[in-house]
Amino acid sequence: MKVIIFGSTGKIGSHVLGQALDLGHEVTAYVRDPRKLQARHKNLSVVQGDVLDSGSVRQAIEGHEAVVCTLGMPLMNKDGLRAKGTKIIIDAMEEVGVKRIICLSGLGAGDSRAILPFHYKYIIFPLMLHHVYADHEDQETHIQNSDLDWVIVRPGNFSKGKHTGHYRHGFESADKSLKLKISHADVADFMLWQLDDDTYLHQAPALSY
Repeated sequence: MKVIIFGSTGKIGSHVLGQALDLGHEVTAYVRDPRKLQARHKNLSVVQGDVLDSGSVRQAIEGHEAVVCTLGMPLMNKDGLRAKGTKIIIDAMEEVGVKRIICLSGLGAGDSRAILPFHYKYIIFPLMLHHVYADHEDQETHIQNSDLDWVIVRPGNFSKGKHTGHYRHGFESADKSLKLKISHADVADFMLWQLDDDTYLHQAPALSY
């Protein structure tokens, strides 16, 4: 497929980019600073731009078959870039007729909050991550209200580890066997699986080991 990635220099996005190229996709990396992009490949194109620049985003998306959105923000930033950037991406997709979007969110957003253990639900999230998940909530709302073919991906905490391809997905309740952790590489694996699979179309599956 012809895929464009927003957030391709981040910890998840860089794995999405590398694995997408390994799978034979034609990949466009939309980046603010191309110097941060380490990958080089015959099937990789690089577009420099700001995700808040609607004209640039629209032009970059045109001609692609799918969008992968892995936008991130520094932990203490409260500007809501994920939601703002995702809304611009959605509007651009609807204008140029690209339907498929796979978007990174987080376990604890939306109805997945019920899965979290007590200390995350009532201590860590309210005191430390409130603005992060407010951003994710707005981001998810924009996607869910769109006419796109979307999948929202909600991984647990990120952990160091290799690309295994073995993890749990789509669970709706917590049990003691869930680690609520998953590697960046395996999150990327799952996101790329969604490009041409409708199992989780218009859903927001959780991910964990």
